[in-house]
Parts: sequence; structure tokens; C-alpha cells
Amino acid sequence: MTTVLRNARVGGGDVADVLVEDGIITEIGAGLHPSAEGVELDGRILLPGLWDNHVHFTQWAMVQQRVDLSGARSAAEAAALVTTALACSAGSPLIGFGFRDGLWPDTPTRTTLDDAAGRHPVVLVSADLHTAWLNSAALERYGHADHPTGLLQEEPAFEVTRRIGTVPDATLDAWAAAAGVEAARRGVVGVVDLEMTWNLDPWVRRTTNGFRSLRVEFGVYTRDLERAIGMGLRTGTAINDLVTVGGYKVLTDGSLNTRTAFCHDEYPGLEGQADSRGLLEAPPERLVPLMRRAWEAGLVPDVHAIGDRANTLALDAFETLGIGGRIEHAQLLDESDFGRFAKLGVVASVQPEHAMDDRDVADRYWAGKTARSFALKSLLDAGAELALGSDAPVAPLDPWVTIAAAVDRSRDGRSPWHPEQAISVEAALAASTRTRVEVGRPADLVVVERDPFACTADELRSMPVAATMLGGRFTHRTL
Repeated sequence: MTTVLRNARVGGGDVADVLVEDGIITEIGAGLHPSAEGVELDGRILLPGLWDNHVHFTQWAMVQQRVDLSGARSAAEAAALVTTALACSAGSPLIGFGFRDGLWPDTPTRTTLDDAAGRHPVVLVSADLHTAWLNSAALERYGHADHPTGLLQEEPAFEVTRRIGTVPDATLDAWAAAAGVEAARRGVVGVVDLEMTWNLDPWVRRTTNGFRSLRVEFGVYTRDLERAIGMGLRTGTAINDLVTVGGYKVLTDGSLNTRTAFCHDEYPGLEGQADSRGLLEAPPERLVPLMRRAWEAGLVPDVHAIGDRANTLALDAFETLGIGGRIEHAQLLDESDFGRFAKLGVVASVQPEHAMDDRDVADRYWAGKTARSFALKSLLDAGAELALGSDAPVAPLDPWVTIAAAVDRSRDGRSPWHPEQAISVEAALAASTRTRVEVGRPADLVVVERDPFACTADELRSMPVAATMLGGRFTHRTL
């Protein structure tokens, strides 16, 4: 298949035609092949297609079907949303998503949801995915009848989240297909899917049955590590034309909003309590052997670390093994650790929109430390490689939202939060793409209506995408 993209401003620079043949850019110049099939871009900007380097794709597809709790400013408000939703739905259980209780004036309890829903099972998943809030009926249903508060954290929450995600394949695949189309509409050509389940079979099934919107790199978690090794899966191995094996994902701590991110200092209000510094899910004596096992089998370690102490220990593990890989989130870092990313060859996979969501809770629980939180500029200045993503559904699967947060550090008309950690549009795009608009490169491309190098943050967030091309074929097009 041959297509000429005519009169494109390549990378925001000079106007040229771009010839695409069999999914590859084969020529860039003026007036190319006038008789060939062409698409007129009229000076629109042509960029490499965008990647979201951290998503939970199935969760993202499912939350579009769930009760939205993102606007709740208290447990009482969340419970009121449950009551309203129950009046409109007879589904069982009722599932909600998106609450952030770190700054709520009241405490979520099973009793609060019992009063709102009675004996109808209710499961509410927090925006960071690390907490599940259940009423008594749901606690009984999912094997936690004796839990005192109904607020499950970390692995018990993950287990309930997996169970409520049991949806017929056909239904779930239809939701995933719709989510893929929407991602392509925002210029996305690929995602790193770190869904906390076995990802190989669903993605082979989806792509076999017509999912063609995105490239997918899927991660493998500890529970499936031996299974993956037994199948000979190795990072970078292509399963088919769209699906590739990603890294080995291991969680070392929790999250900020749940106050389980593992830190050097105690969280305000938790002094003297057990786990007052957060939770260390994988201490070094467990983490290092797991990473070694994965690495020796060809799976690159991809380590979840949010608190400063967790990040130090993760970097220590990479150093002990003498290997590279990725750290997911890297939200709070010691000053002495910035340079270690480049030195050790560890990619910092960061989600800038989390800084916009978490700035107030960070100011409370990481008071005095936030200058080294979501510290993109410090990482770049230290020579680290950045990979930007959303952690969808924690933040929207939309790289333009990610890029805007990275370059402006503000949202909703608020003043920028630690603007000294902002990075350039060029750097944010480089951390959100995998290729270049050059001869010999794959034709994974996006055409945009505005010049991203001259946009305000609000304009970046709402960037109109005219077309998305994946391997030389359009997955989205308004031209």
C-alpha cells in the first residue's frame, strides 16, 4: 500500500510530502509522486505517533462502564453517589471507581456504604487502584466478612478488583475495542499494558478478532512469572504484528493516596503506628532474586516504586544485579538517586498528570519534600531517560493530557506546582514517542491541527488530532 501525505509540516518544521510504502516512510521531499494516492495535510503538523508507556488497559475499558466517583469530596458524598446510582441500576454488585480519600474530612467505612446501599453489594475502587472500599454485603461476597472497616488495601484490594473484572470475553473485548478507537483518536499508536493479570491470551484473542487500533507491549507479574518463563516469553519478542512481550512487573510499595508508598519518614498522623512509613511489599531479599530470575530468562525488570525509600531500594537492586530496566512512577526521590538512573541504565517511567491529581495530598503527606516529587527536570538534567504515561485509569489515556502536565505543571487555572520541574514540549514528546518522521522508520504517525511548540497548556490538553496512522494505515482520520 502506497500513500503520500502531502504538504505536511514535518515535526513543526518545513513543509514536505511524505511517502509511505508498506508501512514504512520511504521518501520525504517536495512534490513526490503526483500520481500516487495522496492525503492533503494543508500544512498541518506531522509528528511521530504517541505511546502511553503505562496503562491498565482492561481497567481503563471497564471504568467507562462504572459509577464515576472522581468528584466526591468526602465519604458522605461518595455514598450519596452510590445511592443515586442504585436508583438507576439493578446490577449486582454496584461498582464505582475514582475516589481519592487522602484529604477527605471523614473516613470511609463499611457502615457508611451499608447506610447508602443496604444489602446490595457495593465495591468502590480508588483512583490509584490500591484501595477497594466495600460494604458488608460485598465483604461477605468476596471473602472478607470480618474486615473491620471495609477499606481493603494493596493485595486484598487487587484481588477483589480482579474478581469484579470477571466479564464475558465478548463484552470485555467490545469495551476494549471502543477504548482502542478512542485512544487512536487522540493520536496514540501504542501502549504498555501493565494490567495485573495474564495479558497474553486476551491480546492475542483481541487482535485475532479484529482489534487493530494500537500496538501493545504487555507486562508479566510475579504470579505469572514462571508461566511466562516456561513459555519462553522474552521482552521484545513479537507475538504478532501488534502484540509484543514487555517487561516483568514487580511491586515494591503502595501509593501516596493510600499512604502505603514506602518512605524514609513517617506519614503525618501515622507516627508510631505499624507501617507508618508505608508498606514494603518486596524487600531486597525477595526483590533481587525475583529480578535475577526474570532477567536471566530474558524478561527486563519493571519495578513499581513510589516512595523515596522504595526507589532507593529498587535502584540498589538494579545496581546489585548490574542490569538495567525501568522504575514505574518514581514519584518521590532522594537527591542522591537522580543520577543513578542514568548511571545504571534505568528508565524513569513517570505519569505527570498524577502530580496534578496528587499535589494537595503530596503537600500534606510529603511536606517539605515535594521539590523532589515528580521531578522530571531533575531526572532529565541528571541524564535519565524518561518514558511518560498515564497509568490509566488513574489518569486519562491521553498523551496530550500527559504532555500538558509535564510542560506546565498546572491544571484548572491553578498556579504551577513546582514549575522548576517542568520540561520542554520537545522533551515531553520524545518521552511519549518511539520513532521519528524519517526515511526508513515505521509510519506510526499523528497529524495535529495546532503547533504543539506554540500551545498553551490548555491548548495542549485539548489538542485536535486530524489523523493517526499505524504501520501506514489510518486508525483515525478526519481529513
